[in-house]
Amino acid sequence: MTKKNIAKCVTCGDELHPERARKYNYCMSPECQAKNLKGLTMVAVGVNKSAEQYLLLDEETKADLADGKYHDQRRGTFGRTAPASSPPAPAATPPAPASPSESSTRRAPAVRRATGAAPRPSRPAPRRPAGPRQPGTASQRRLAVLYNQQGLRPDEIASKLGLTRYEVTQIILAARTQGTL
Repeated sequence: MTKKNIAKCVTCGDELHPERARKYNYCMSPECQAKNLKGLTMVAVGVNKSAEQYLLLDEETKADLADGKYHDQRRGTFGRTAPASSPPAPAATPPAPASPSESSTRRAPAVRRATGAAPRPSRPAPRRPAGPRQPGTASQRRLAVLYNQQGLRPDEIASKLGLTRYEVTQIILAARTQGTL
């Protein structure tokens, strides 16, 4: 009778179970596992908005990542974004009138001047904001854009920043139209 080659543990020399020997060359004893077990490094690759893909981080995967194989489709750009352009300068305000009489004659209707009625006192025009009011604080807007560049969805960003999903979407759209995203 011939005896089959039985696999043995590389650390302690004990016999390995045939099913275990298919993948591993060490036994299940805590000492052997502590000496031979190597942890695996996993990487989550966001390739689309429906799910992440998890890969074992080995040399081949590192090369694929460096070559841009796993491009995140949720992002409009790949890698670093272009530097933000400076915002346009605010429009100059018209100069104030030199004297009250000049202001009243310029603004008063011709009928009042002709009848001799006293002109109405002039009121300054109400001050209007430069553009539509954006939701959140400046810090929240800046963080929302950064989180979006990292691939987070608007609902994830909203929960982190304490905003609504609608507000986050408006911030992201405004950043795209301004060219900062």
